[in-house]
Amino acid sequence: MSLRDRNFEYIETNGIRLRCVVEGDGPLLILMHGFPQCWYLWRFQIDPLVAAGWRVVVPDQRGYGGSDCPPNIDDYGIRDLAADIDGLATALGYDEYALMTHDWGAIAGHYVALLYPDRVRALVNLSVPYLRDPSWPAMCKQETFGDDFFYWAHFQKPGVVEAELEADLRHNLRAMIWGGSGDAPDAEMTAKPKDSKFLEPMQPMPETLPSWITEDDLDYYVEQYARTGFGPSVNWYRNLPRIHTLTPELEGVRIKPPTYFMQGTKDAVQHFIPTEGLADRHEDLRAIVPVEGAGHWLPMEAADTVTEHAIRFLAEFK
Repeated sequence: MSLRDRNFEYIETNGIRLRCVVEGDGPLLILMHGFPQCWYLWRFQIDPLVAAGWRVVVPDQRGYGGSDCPPNIDDYGIRDLAADIDGLATALGYDEYALMTHDWGAIAGHYVALLYPDRVRALVNLSVPYLRDPSWPAMCKQETFGDDFFYWAHFQKPGVVEAELEADLRHNLRAMIWGGSGDAPDAEMTAKPKDSKFLEPMQPMPETLPSWITEDDLDYYVEQYARTGFGPSVNWYRNLPRIHTLTPELEGVRIKPPTYFMQGTKDAVQHFIPTEGLADRHEDLRAIVPVEGAGHWLPMEAADTVTEHAIRFLAEFK
């Protein structure tokens, strides 16, 4: 199905309007993307999930794509990110729903499951495992890393990373997507000086894109970020230090809905958000599935594997 054939709806939720792909009939399944993405991350999953009997809703999340981009950093706190998603279900007339999440969508999805545990029937969690880590605020401060660079700290300075990334949207989106994939020679976080730019220095990119993304796909991403810039999406990172203070009642609380976790064996996230002890952070963790050779972008890099596992796991909750 082409982009022109997708059913886009603008849905009011939690005081903002989100552009959503809405397809199919049946129980509700909401797919949540992360950075630097939009609904299009899930292009390979939508039709098979619809065929499996789900009503699939895929928002451009707050600050992305065709959705509203509130102006203030504080507009991107974790409670609002979670309420946006729960509000979609209410707007569409559902009392319960399942979630499928990736990257920042995974972090926000964890808090949807924590804040609305009786509404979320099941969670397919990709790439970023649940961890309520008290060190995260410190990981957003440069002094924690001394003379070394860490991107969470770099992203805290308003205007800085936006200027870097917006200087050449196509090159930088290509660099982020390729660099985080299993096709890159080293998806691990490589040490560099604290005054480095986010994407410099970087190993040379191949002239040809991997088989799971095309130049037309890249055109679509460029179009989305030409509309919004990077400020709104980077504001999600600027709220990392506030997650715990905004949700003190969740200290020690485990994720209640049944969860199925998948992660690429070359995903750099594993180096700073560990899966060790993950079962202790969930009430019902059904599986931890390593996807051999894949990097961070599982819905694209391992599309068939992700789709097959998700359909099989979610069948119980229809």
